Amino acid sequence: MNFITKNWKGIFICLCIAVPSWFLGNMFPIIGGAVIAIIAGMVIAMFLKNKAPFEAGIKFTSKKILQWAVVLLGFGLNLHVIVETGKQSLPIIVSTITISLVIAFVLCKVMHIPGKISTLVGVGSSICGGSAIAATAPVIDADDEEVAQAISVIFFFNVLAAIFFPTFGKLLGFSTTTGEAFGIFAGTAVNDTSSVTAAASTWDTMWGLGSATLDTAVTVKLTRTLAIIPITLVLAFLRSRSEKNSEGQKQVSLKQIFPMFILYFVAASVITTIAVSVGVKSEVFSPIKTLSKFFIVLAMSAIGMNTDIVKLVKTGGKPIFMGFCCWTGITGVSLLMQHLLQLW
Repeated sequence: MNFITKNWKGIFICLCIAVPSWFLGNMFPIIGGAVIAIIAGMVIAMFLKNKAPFEAGIKFTSKKILQWAVVLLGFGLNLHVIVETGKQSLPIIVSTITISLVIAFVLCKVMHIPGKISTLVGVGSSICGGSAIAATAPVIDADDEEVAQAISVIFFFNVLAAIFFPTFGKLLGFSTTTGEAFGIFAGTAVNDTSSVTAAASTWDTMWGLGSATLDTAVTVKLTRTLAIIPITLVLAFLRSRSEKNSEGQKQVSLKQIFPMFILYFVAASVITTIAVSVGVKSEVFSPIKTLSKFFIVLAMSAIGMNTDIVKLVKTGGKPIFMGFCCWTGITGVSLLMQHLLQLW
């Protein structure tokens, strides 16, 4: 009862933002509900004079519900199908993830960009946009402004990719009789799932391929999503080693900050895999996947409420440049690897 009394106002205002953002995101998938929710939250926060009654619920929504969203995301992953259909793209995925993380690390050191925002941009660019940022933020203890900034950077390049990649693919000479080459390109070079599906669907429409490109792109994208697991575990380990007090003793242990929700994410994936293997239709898990996406939108509305939009604009230059470099690096490596593997 105390939980409800303490948090209901903040959760309710986030719901009021998330619900319309969710529907608008479905109407305009190239933007997505998460971005709309962050922007709406930031605008509303500017006019909310007394935020104190809402703070507890907003904090709960931005932290806990974000973790729940990642757990539920696991129900959308059939590990068997991903392994079977993702083998071809695995070298490309590993290469693109590596180049993005290396670029983010180098620019973090050279341009003195804060470590947490660099990590979020690097991981978000290389794995799966908002979902990867959602999974990584609690592990590295990133604040809401850092999360909002990273999401904004990823969104910007998502939109560019969804708009220009189909035309870019045509200029490069991707096959127009099969969606394999462009599907792998979209699945490895576009950050967020919404923009992957937008770009792939456009290619299918352009060349009358049904859903061939979309099926390939989504499978590759889900394979990339699995990289959330090792990366978050490595980040948790690194954080446990780096956070020491002045006497050189560990302030926190790996056990204290271990991302348990990632284990639940894995468990959800295993449940889906086993269920599908014994004959349960994958469509059964669709409502859970939808709930996961809504929870991300809900959490983003809370993150928007906790973000200073003026500060975000003033400090956004370097992260945007980092996002551009990561995006360019991923695109180039994806094309290079496809060429070397004779997929294009």
